[in-house]
Amino acid sequence: MKDRLMSVPEVASYLGTTERFPRRLIAERRIVFVKVGRHVRIPERALAEFVAANTVQPVATARRRFGAVA
Repeated sequence: MKDRLMSVPEVASYLGTTERFPRRLIAERRIVFVKVGRHVRIPERALAEFVAANTVQPVATARRRFGAVA
């Protein structure tokens, strides 16, 4: 097992959020986590998968050169 286990504060720092957001992900079972006694750890791979699954790609639209014609 070479996957690094991250604590809730580390995950919050990685995502750029408060600790409340990763805790909510855990409570709602929206991310894979490991319980070690009373401690909760999130595998780094699960965090990368969560970010990839929730990444929204930009929509490419054709730009009109002179705008709409009435």
